[in-house]
Amino acid sequence: MNTESRIWTAALVVVGDEILSGRTQDKNIAQVATWLGVQGIRLREVRVVPDDMDAIIEAVNTLRARNDYLFTTGGIGPTHDDITVDAVAAALGVAVVIHPKARAILESYYATRGGLNDARLRMARVPDGADLIENRVSGAPGIRVGNVFLMAGVPGITAQMLDGLTGQLEGGLPLLSTTIGCWVAESEIADLLRETEKAFEGVQIGSYPFFREGKTGANFVIRSVSDEQLGACASVLEQGLSSLGRAPVAGGI
Repeated sequence: MNTESRIWTAALVVVGDEILSGRTQDKNIAQVATWLGVQGIRLREVRVVPDDMDAIIEAVNTLRARNDYLFTTGGIGPTHDDITVDAVAAALGVAVVIHPKARAILESYYATRGGLNDARLRMARVPDGADLIENRVSGAPGIRVGNVFLMAGVPGITAQMLDGLTGQLEGGLPLLSTTIGCWVAESEIADLLRETEKAFEGVQIGSYPFFREGKTGANFVIRSVSDEQLGACASVLEQGLSSLGRAPVAGGI
C-alpha cells in the first residue's frame, strides 16, 4: 500500500489517579492529537487509567496491538506511585534497567540542583532495550520502546518530548480540515450531511451543534488528506445549505 494513502493510527493512555478524580484536568490529549495529525497519524482512541499496574498493562497490550503507535502520558516521575515504566516493561515481558545515557543526562541536570539521589535516579529507569526521547525542560527523558512512547504528564514537558519526536515517525499525509457554520438545527440537514459525505471518498464531516443568541446553529468540520477533495466537499455542502434557504458561513460561527 502506498505510504501516503495508508492510514496510520495511534492510541493514547493517560495515566493518573489525579485525572480520574478531577483534581487535574488533562491537557495532553489535545496536544498529542494535534501533533499526531501533523505527522500524518490519526489518534484513534484514548484511555484514562489509574496508577494501577494491572490497569496500565491491560491498556498497553490492548492498544499497542491494534494501532501503529501507542503513547502514554504520566507516571514516569521520581515518586513511588510513578509505575508506568514498570507496567510497560511487564506488558512487553522485559526487565527494567537503568539507561546509561539517561543517568548521565540526569547527573548533568542535577549537578547544580542538589545532585542525583535515589528518587531522581528512578527517572533513568527504562524497559530493557528502550531508546530515549529528548526533553529540554527538566532533564528526565521520555522513553521509546518498540511502538510504545512513554511521556511526561506535565503538558509543557510533553510538548518538548513531542518536539523531539517530530519527523521521526512514519505516517501518511496530514489530515486537513475546513469549517462551515450555519444557523440551522442539526436534525434539519442530517440527510444533506450524510449524502455530501458519502459523495466524497475519504472525507469525514463532523457536526457540532450549539445554542447562542437564542438561536440554534452548528459548525460542520470537514476533514480529508486531499486539499482538492476538501474544497470540493465544502463547496457542495455550502451549495446544499443555500438551496435549503440557509446561509453558510465560511470558517464557522
